This record gives sequence, structure tokens and C-alpha cells, in this order.
Amino acid sequence: MTDHSTRKSKTAAGIPPVGFGTYLIADEDAPAAVAAAIAAGYRHIDTAAGYQNEAGVGRGIREGIEAAGLDRSDIFVTTKLWPGNPAWGDKPKGYGETVAAFADSLEALGLDYVDLYLIHAPSGGSERVNEWRALVDLKAQGKARSIGVSNYTEAHVEEIRAAGLPLPEYNQIELHPWSQKPQLLEFMAKNGIAPIAYSSLVPLSTWRAAPGQGSAKTSEMRAAGDEANSPFKAMAVKYGVTEAQVLLRWGVQKGFAVLPKSLNPVRMRQNI
Repeated sequence: MTDHSTRKSKTAAGIPPVGFGTYLIADEDAPAAVAAAIAAGYRHIDTAAGYQNEAGVGRGIREGIEAAGLDRSDIFVTTKLWPGNPAWGDKPKGYGETVAAFADSLEALGLDYVDLYLIHAPSGGSERVNEWRALVDLKAQGKARSIGVSNYTEAHVEEIRAAGLPLPEYNQIELHPWSQKPQLLEFMAKNGIAPIAYSSLVPLSTWRAAPGQGSAKTSEMRAAGDEANSPFKAMAVKYGVTEAQVLLRWGVQKGFAVLPKSLNPVRMRQNI
């Protein structure tokens, strides 16, 4: 893909169009991976408390900034609140616990603020609105420059509206040609909520194919990704690019910020 960072381009919502995702990157591997991503041109780094790698990601951000001669303001940093999940026996966080969790994330990252703080999932049950209320206050204090949610549906957003609180600025959701969510995207557009796409590369046969990575793909999805005449393979051949580049370009042209992840420096550069 084109190196968006050289043009300092952003989506209409003001976020770099291609970010570096860090899910399934171990904390000890994160510093080198994130620093390499910044060297390759990435200007958005996405992590989460639930990824258990914020300390390593923060170190990588600092090392990458120093090596590239950048300022902190040049890097858009996203992290996420783990809200709790009673279905897993995990108590939902209330207002105070949300504020404390954010402080823990800032400390782990070694940063004074984050550019975007998200609620990772709508699993907070009766505390969902209180979690969001805490994010609204964190933004007012300047500790999170923007706030949003992840995996929220229309009903979850309407719950926020009913509480009389500002609506999220972003919703990070699974988006790719096999998961296009037109109704949700239309609702988000009408309410000024920008989409951030995760799992953009699901259609690839190699996506989370390693043991223990839990891709949750159906047998039909795996078969479609393996097809020699899949549309993604055909387009990659036609345009002389990789299948990953085809899928990422699909998202960017739709106006989504995308979050590819790779530990391979060549693929890092290809993906941006």
C-alpha cells in the first residue's frame, strides 16, 4: 500500500488510516515490534489492557519515537478498558474501577495521555453506562483526547443516548468483505461515530492459522480462503499486490481505519 505516513494523511475522523495492531503480540516481543512499525511509517498504535502487553507497547513507542526523531504528538495511541464480563465470572467495572483501570494503562504505557480510549466490549452489564460516564470525564480532564467503544451495537449506543451522555466518537468493530455490517455503519454515520476496522485480514487462509490462535472461522470460510480462484487472489494477481494489500485497501477506500499486525518487517511495510 501507499505509505500514508509520508503524507501525514488521516481519515475523515482524524485518525491515521493504517495503524499497527498488537493483539497476540507478547509483552516481551512488543518493544521491538512497535519500534519497527514506527520505523516503517505507522503512526497509529493500537493496544488494550486485555492484550497484556501495554508495558511493552509503551516501551516500543518511546524507542520508536526516539529513533525516528518524532514527537509524542506524531503517534496516535489507542488502548482499551477491559470492562469485565459476568458471563466469565469477571465482575464488571464501575465508575471508580474504570478510572483506576485507565490510570493503570497510562502507567503501563508510560504516557501522560492516550489519543483514544475505548471500552473493549459491551460486556459491562449494569455498569456499562457508568463505564462510559468515566470515559466522558477522562476526556474532559484531557487524559484521553478521544473516547469510543468497541463491538457495540445500535442498542448499546442508544443506551448511552438514553442516559443523556455524549455518544462515542469511534466504534472499533470487525469489518472486512465477509463482515460488512451495512446497517450498523449507516447508524454510526448518522450519529457521527467513526468506524475502526479490526480483523481486516480474516479472508486470508493464513489468518490466525497457528495452533491456539482461535480464529473461529467456519469450515466454509476456511475453504473460501483456500480457493485458488478466490476474488482476493485474483485481484492481487491483477494489480501485482498481496492479498493482504487488497483487503486493507478495501477498508481504507471504505473510509475505515485499519489495524494490520505483523512481526515480519517486509509485511509491515507492505501493509502500510
